[in-house]
Order: sequence, then C-alpha cells, then structure tokens
Amino acid sequence: MALLRTAVGQTLRAARTEQSRTLRDVAREARVSLGYLSEVERGQKEASSELLNAICEALDLTLSSVITNVSLELKSQESAKLSVVDAA
Repeated sequence: MALLRTAVGQTLRAARTEQSRTLRDVAREARVSLGYLSEVERGQKEASSELLNAICEALDLTLSSVITNVSLELKSQESAKLSVVDAA
C-alpha cells in the first residue's frame, strides 16, 4: 500500500539532495525543527499544509509541483501492481 506521507517525503528529499542542501539548511529556512523535517522526509510524519508549503518555499519549489510529482509517483506505484492473467 502506497502512503501519501511516504511519497511526499521521498519527493522532498529528492529535491533537497538534488540541490545539494542539508537538512539543517532547509529546516532553518522553513522554520521547522531539523528532526521534524527528517521525519517528514522519511515518511514518519505527515506535514500540515502550512508546514509543507514552508518546506516547499525553502526548497524554492511550488506546492503544486510537489503535489504533481507525488501524484505521479503514487500513480506509478498503483499501476505497478501485478494482476493474475488467465493463461487458458
């Protein structure tokens, strides 16, 4: 089962590492604790819309682009499910 918070965390972490930024740097700019940001990235916490927007702004991303990427990731996970085909 795909979880929304896991896909959000993976998307945020990918953006942060692609920018070669540290958790500390992004957490400071977003005004969230380093531990909280780490938990969000690992899919352990579900960020409120306000905090998610602050993290997106700190990463210079739009909230809509993050939601779009998350949606595409979830869709690919859903379509990757195998189904049994009648071989007869």
